Amino acid sequence: MARRRASAGGGNKAGGDGRKGPRGGRGEREPFSAPVDSGLAELLPDPERPDGWTLLLDGAPQSHVDLGDPAHLSFAYQRRLGHVIDLAAPPLQPLNVLHLGGGAFTLARYVAATRPRSTQQIVEIDAALVQVVRDRLPLDPRARIRVRATDAREGLGKFPDGWADLVVADVFGGARTPAHLTSAEFLTEVRRVLKPSGQYAANLADGPPLAHLRGQVATAAAVFPELALAADPVVWRGRRFGNAVLAASALPLAVADLTRRVASDPHPGRVEHGRALIDFTGGAAVVTDAAARPSPAPPPSVFENP
Repeated sequence: MARRRASAGGGNKAGGDGRKGPRGGRGEREPFSAPVDSGLAELLPDPERPDGWTLLLDGAPQSHVDLGDPAHLSFAYQRRLGHVIDLAAPPLQPLNVLHLGGGAFTLARYVAATRPRSTQQIVEIDAALVQVVRDRLPLDPRARIRVRATDAREGLGKFPDGWADLVVADVFGGARTPAHLTSAEFLTEVRRVLKPSGQYAANLADGPPLAHLRGQVATAAAVFPELALAADPVVWRGRRFGNAVLAASALPLAVADLTRRVASDPHPGRVEHGRALIDFTGGAAVVTDAAARPSPAPPPSVFENP
């Protein structure tokens, strides 16, 4: 889930009959829409990038992908997740990556472009959306990417212990993270699937008074000894609903490098870690399966064009 950019709006919806859309190439840069399991999927051409497309679900921007340059990440939260991916291992080193939530497969494409020969698995519950993305925004056939159409937590449970170098969670249903993906039990499963040196990265969303975000940090701290959180300054101050990227690991994170990259981004953010991040939780309780709730719904203004 991301705030809509000015370039994502506008244009009439094309019918979902398969006759026009991104698959036709640069000569047929028309919007495309089709019903999927989770609502209405729309693919809107990016007027600023000839191979760029934005995926929306029920009007909420979910992903942006550039088929001609998959290393380009348009949304700020995607770039912050990209920073975590970049810092997870030396440059170009192939990784085993599990993506919980597929969207337009943006981050899997990014890993394939920046870390060739990586082995990746995408778990996406919306089988119809997976088919739309496969058809309209095809993956590079050379990329080692497999997609499983199933629930994120169910799919996670099928992976062996210590398989992943990196688990990336970017799961939203109706612009909210499902409750069963917010608990300590869920994160315990994530840690089981990670290698001892592995890292977890998650896209979270919250707004004032940031109760959900504080609870998610407290929950992650109960499972992982090392944490960092990146967000816009206005989100940190509780003035606006927005995204926050959580990084977690059993081993120390490259916090200084992450801080520098996030601060120098075209959309600068701030990273907190250590005692300051624990203090941010304000004593929030660890979320368990029994008490878990979906992340809060964003206000309608989040998706309005500026």
